[in-house]
Amino acid sequence: MQFSCNGEQVEVDAAPGESLLSVLRERLAVVSPKDGCAPQGQCGCCTVLVDGEPRVACVTPATRVAGRSVVTVEGLDPVTRDDLAARFVATGGSQCGFCTPGILVRLVAAESKGKTRRVDLDRALAAHLCRCTGWQSVYDVVGATSTVLARDERAAARRAELEGGASQVVGPRVPLGDGGFADDGAPRDALVAVPLPPGSTADAIEAAGGSWVVAESLLEARALAAKVQGRRTTVDPESPLAAPAAAAGGVRLTTSWVEPAYLEPDASWCEPGGDPATPLANGGAFGGKLASPVGAAARELADRTGRAVRVVYAREDVVRLGPKRPPIAATAVFDGTTVHTRGTVVGDAAPFVAPIAWPYSLEERGEWTSATALGPPTASTLRAVGLAERAVLLEGALHVAGADRTVLVCDDRVAAVMLDACVVAESGAVAGARVVCDDAGRIERVVVRVAAGDPLDAVVLRSYSIGAAHMALGWVLTEGLAVDPDTGEVHDLTIRSFGILRAKDTPPIDVELVDDPGEPLARASDAVFAAVAAATWNAVSDADGERPETFPARETRAARALRR
Repeated sequence: MQFSCNGEQVEVDAAPGESLLSVLRERLAVVSPKDGCAPQGQCGCCTVLVDGEPRVACVTPATRVAGRSVVTVEGLDPVTRDDLAARFVATGGSQCGFCTPGILVRLVAAESKGKTRRVDLDRALAAHLCRCTGWQSVYDVVGATSTVLARDERAAARRAELEGGASQVVGPRVPLGDGGFADDGAPRDALVAVPLPPGSTADAIEAAGGSWVVAESLLEARALAAKVQGRRTTVDPESPLAAPAAAAGGVRLTTSWVEPAYLEPDASWCEPGGDPATPLANGGAFGGKLASPVGAAARELADRTGRAVRVVYAREDVVRLGPKRPPIAATAVFDGTTVHTRGTVVGDAAPFVAPIAWPYSLEERGEWTSATALGPPTASTLRAVGLAERAVLLEGALHVAGADRTVLVCDDRVAAVMLDACVVAESGAVAGARVVCDDAGRIERVVVRVAAGDPLDAVVLRSYSIGAAHMALGWVLTEGLAVDPDTGEVHDLTIRSFGILRAKDTPPIDVELVDDPGEPLARASDAVFAAVAAATWNAVSDADGERPETFPARETRAARALRR
């Protein structure tokens, strides 16, 4: 088949049923369209223009573009493209940059037709997911100008690394998809290894603690493995832990498994005897890839085959194999001087008993135990695990007890950021949050204050704070995985089934960076995540007149409004 790709005529032998995304990435080495969920067609990362109209390439059969024009970010008008990329950088609308090329392509199409009203943007972004930015900074791109005060990109990258826990580039190339993702740089003639799905009888090689199907191409490897197709269920997520006995005068909470939902699936590649490409790429995946086996597998398979090997997860592999936020079942009571917490966590309980610098002059006495449960793996390395759960319980207990938090404030730094909930990260960064609901119980606005020492770059710190607030809202109200209690099998394998808040449903998030002289402090966004989660739980409890005792609290008025 023949078609125009970025203005040049190309001819390829597409396999039966092969997608446009596969042709672009695997045959033409055009890697700006990203594979975030193929072939689910739900994340928008692979969006390209076909005869000027946005199309999701992973569900577009390659045969449908025969004789037509396909344009990726490389083929856009350079002036338009570069101006829009600069605007993404100026607003913080791009962090890791994995989802941004697809969003940028769609915004170019929208702006070319004058569709820049809020309702137009809501419709345009409905086809996309972004886990990093919380959407507000993406909306800010439209109408922004790329003429901004000069920024120190090294300082911006340092702040991004302090927040994400991994090396990150900040600059105009990132929104265009050139952030250094592992699979983008892999040789296209390398062998490809994919995980062996459950029930598959394909020949597999044991390496790095897993079973891998190895073939000459990604298309062939996934076909041989009989790749599991994504699906979702109508069953609501539930905690595998029994609800604890109610605490008199206190609060109780159970949570389910939660998918970290980083957009770039785990990937690596390696030459024989070489060092494998890091799966962390241009960001830390919220701690979800720290134990990923793909790098070790790439090295071992390359050494055994004598050829370069790419190791690539599909979205379904990420959900089945990747770590989740651990479920908990806990209670908390404030007796006037001490918060007494008792809880059980699936997996590692260490983060739940580790010392924490609380923002209030009170004592916390916690009794936490570990538990096992049938289901996906959990990890204590995910964003604010332990910190957020304890902050939610502490703030809930203070709220129910009617405690005057202004009297409990421990120092001036905390007083400067305190709103309706306040959290101190391990580094000493402090965040306060307020969640405002209207008379109908809908969330109108989220207000955040942050003190993180030298911000280094206000745009990056603001973007990370908004993203953390967006994730916190989802954790409390909408996000969870349905897991079969008898087998531990995850039923929600599509990226849209995780419950991530859509762009149009995300309330305005106001972030104020408080003057805080001193060295830059890491993980301020962890404190934001925890503070917004605590403030959300208290706010929706007040709005409904009854405290929800499970996350996600999908039956609250606030959550129902988000699902309309």
